[in-house]
Amino acid sequence: MAHRISGLLGMAALAVAIGGLVGVAAARPLVPAERRYSPYDGILPACDDPAALERIQSRFHDRESEFWKTGLEILGFEKVTEIGYRSNGLDYIPRRYCVARAYMNDAQLRSVSFSINQDLGIIGIGFGVEWCVSGLDRNDAYAPNCKMARP
Repeated sequence: MAHRISGLLGMAALAVAIGGLVGVAAARPLVPAERRYSPYDGILPACDDPAALERIQSRFHDRESEFWKTGLEILGFEKVTEIGYRSNGLDYIPRRYCVARAYMNDAQLRSVSFSINQDLGIIGIGFGVEWCVSGLDRNDAYAPNCKMARP
């Protein structure tokens, strides 16, 4: 009986040791994006940068006029606020998360959530912008209610 108990204790100790090694092997080192082979510098336009806001306006126009055929336009932005910078961690692509209120041509004021992303422009050159207008995410890409466009 004592032999069986010591055998079970030995098996349990082995299982704990293997489990501990698996945890160590699964961990990855934190390498800030600035120290990679192809480093990022983390320098991004501000949330209220005209180039970023114009890009949202232009792409919203293209989508609404060519795809959805609604005729909706963003006329301007107000209360542009940063809600996060590199919120995902230092070892990810640098992103600045923002929210704003958009004046629409249908007399509505809608919330816009967007991120400005380093080196995610056309073919990886310049900054990229991902955005979502509340109430107009018709394919639920950032569902629910644009939450997935925020940190």
